[in-house]
Amino acid sequence: MIPTYDRNLSETDHYLYLAPIRGITDALFRNTFYRHFDGIDAAMAPFINPQKKALYNEKMLSDIVPQNNTIKPVIPQLLHTSPEDFLTLAKRIADLGFTHINWNLGCPAPMVTRKKRGSGLLPYPDEIISFLDRVIPKLTLQLSLKTRLGFADKNELLQLLPLLNDFPLKEIIIHTRLGKQLYRGKTDPQSFEACQRTSRHTLVYNGDINSCTDFISLAGQFSAVNRWMIGRGILMNPFLAEEIRGFPKESGTKRMERLYSFHEDLYKEYEKKLSGPGHLLGRMKQLWMYLIFSFPDNGKGFKKLKKSNSPDQYMDSVKQIFNGQEEAFSPGRHVPK
Repeated sequence: MIPTYDRNLSETDHYLYLAPIRGITDALFRNTFYRHFDGIDAAMAPFINPQKKALYNEKMLSDIVPQNNTIKPVIPQLLHTSPEDFLTLAKRIADLGFTHINWNLGCPAPMVTRKKRGSGLLPYPDEIISFLDRVIPKLTLQLSLKTRLGFADKNELLQLLPLLNDFPLKEIIIHTRLGKQLYRGKTDPQSFEACQRTSRHTLVYNGDINSCTDFISLAGQFSAVNRWMIGRGILMNPFLAEEIRGFPKESGTKRMERLYSFHEDLYKEYEKKLSGPGHLLGRMKQLWMYLIFSFPDNGKGFKKLKKSNSPDQYMDSVKQIFNGQEEAFSPGRHVPK
């Protein structure tokens, strides 16, 4: 059970988004996460794959349809660079009852950027402005942008931001890396500060908020910012949003029990949804690439988990990881053998 914590959001409170992480933060993950952990205000869904003038039936939109997102708000994200196709999907999303969509100008994946999508479009500001000129007059939804400092050069975003000032955007989410960095190397908070001086829009900070200490430092540096997006930090430490909110501290035993319950719940949900143990283990191993950071000095169990090729082997390695967290469990409180 998540701890109870009452709060009334005001203009000065921090608003926390769960970032879209393709292959992990789908609706099933989000709903399971919300049943076990608190502190996140809303999530951005991983981008919807562009389809040429498709009708986008409910199967294609299953990740965002309201009946699959009943716990917290979700913001659909579009990757299109064709205004016509963008508007076709935007209308379909509006018909589902949404009021806010996001345009992805930040994805760094080479298979995306090679097509001049995501951060691969940032070196072409004229094309971005032409797109918005054609889309916004016909759009019935609020539009936000998720971007990076640039694809190859941080000046790309600094040159784009003044051109965006006259567009009625809800907000601009800035991941403080270049597209070509992927998720490697350090973020660049100083460039975010330059973006603040250049843009008249509400800016959301995103990038390497991996601990409460990171958040406190950034919140102190950017006192005018009260909207934040956290992705990998939440996957590495599912308690992070609660820590940022100042939830009451729990014992290590209690935290590990909650974490184990979350893992067990998520495993069972994916077991029902995914076809075959290969898909199931593949999805869970993706999550463990991040979740293992909650278990310092447990490389042996993680190595065993990565090599597991059956559900029994996988669950044995999971129990080894949890039981290896000596300071977390008191005698008699270990996970089942």
